[in-house]
Amino acid sequence: MLSKLYGGSVVGLDGLLIEVEVDLITRKLPNFTIVGLPAKSIDEAKERVRSAIRNSGFDFPEHKITVNLAPADLPKEGGGFDLPIAVGILSSAGVIDKSAVLDSMFVGELLLDGTVKKVNGVLPLLDIAEKKKIKQVFVPVENSKEAVFFKNIKVYPVANLISLVLHFQNIKQLRPYEGSLKDLLESNDEIVEYDFSYISGQDKAKRALEISAAGFHNIHLYGSPGTGKTMLARAFTTILPPLDKEEMLEVSRIYSTVGLLPESGFVDKRPFRNPHHTTSRVGLIGGGSKPKPGEITLAHRGVLFLDEFPEFPRSVMEALRQPMEDGFVVVSRANGFAKFPSRFILLAASNPCPCGFYGHPKKSCICSSSAILKYKRRISGPIIDRIDLNVEVFDLPVEKLLSSGSGEKSKSIQQRVIKALEIQSYRFKKEKIKFNSEMSSDMVKKYCNLEAEAESLLKSAVDKLNLSPRSYFRVIKVSRTIADLAGSDSVKTDHIAEALQYRFSEQFGNM
Repeated sequence: MLSKLYGGSVVGLDGLLIEVEVDLITRKLPNFTIVGLPAKSIDEAKERVRSAIRNSGFDFPEHKITVNLAPADLPKEGGGFDLPIAVGILSSAGVIDKSAVLDSMFVGELLLDGTVKKVNGVLPLLDIAEKKKIKQVFVPVENSKEAVFFKNIKVYPVANLISLVLHFQNIKQLRPYEGSLKDLLESNDEIVEYDFSYISGQDKAKRALEISAAGFHNIHLYGSPGTGKTMLARAFTTILPPLDKEEMLEVSRIYSTVGLLPESGFVDKRPFRNPHHTTSRVGLIGGGSKPKPGEITLAHRGVLFLDEFPEFPRSVMEALRQPMEDGFVVVSRANGFAKFPSRFILLAASNPCPCGFYGHPKKSCICSSSAILKYKRRISGPIIDRIDLNVEVFDLPVEKLLSSGSGEKSKSIQQRVIKALEIQSYRFKKEKIKFNSEMSSDMVKKYCNLEAEAESLLKSAVDKLNLSPRSYFRVIKVSRTIADLAGSDSVKTDHIAEALQYRFSEQFGNM
């Protein structure tokens, strides 16, 4: 007695449809075998499934049971195959009609009492199910909200094995998930912990962060300890534009795969990742024997905040070069490779020297000149060249610190950012990019109309400051964002001038 249904596996960040075949042979000694390159966690499913079926009140077939997971050449892992294996066995045993499960996908881990437990990676599996025109998908109740992005398939929340059997026996029907993304977004309360209005002074840093948010440009804040770099970084998220539906799906797919989705079932805020400087290269970039996303992928469409920037190991920082340029990272291993997206804003913060007080107007630096030089050289030229905006965060006088209520609120800054991004959205409607920072050199020539005086100023800067080709194009991209914030169709002299002043860092020298 053979039954067929579907399960799913996640490879990298992509869902893959797995055909689950269960064959019961009655005239053989009892045996339970799973084939198709199952990992240890799937092989152990035999005991979980056996106990779950019995504890749910059904007889476990005392026959030879063979389960095949196809395609056979792809390694499978995880507890999500428990439910399709159990349903396949019950279907082959005649408890469930085989034709009812033929075009259905099942995902879920079983506890010994038959409870269906939450698993990771349901969202990419729903995505592939919709593309493959699977009629219905059965998932754990805790994963059901991930169905909010998919309207062309029926997704049924399953609490336990008994309720699923009763559904297929037409005794008590399960209800498909009917949540709306709009309703879920409205129910999410936004709590603002940091706001630009809470930060006294630092107008230049705020302006640079506004430009960064409006064009998705990398930014570096440097200054003595306690000047507000970290607080500015925390408040940065409050001026970022909201995720659109496509970006929500991109980010939610990543977080579903690694098991970091919030209770809402999707990510509706731009990510803000703040790894410690002791983070390993694999932790930051991704990898492992079975490649998993790293911090740069978890920061996709959001912010990667690297505090104490020079304290990160040189090898770790150098690994950022290709993802920052290409917007993705490819992790290759002997048994395959995985491609992870990495479109993020790099927000770096650093001190001017090891003690932090080099150049401070009131406190003396205790570092030797060689120590300061060594500290500066921890960050390579290629990494520095990929940072568009550099701004010093100054120590404020006590009068400024005591002033309150004078700063502009994040909400009003965010509105300007959103308007600038609407301009970019219209500009790039025929392209595969979203932000000015993503423009190729050909796109820069196509979309960045420099006025004659602005072009003359830029040429002069290239000659006098010895700008690299990458720096040249990055200055134009930042200028285009400044022009968008000003509502200007063309790039003017003052836009180029402002972009140039952010291009240099006293801490790390000529950019």
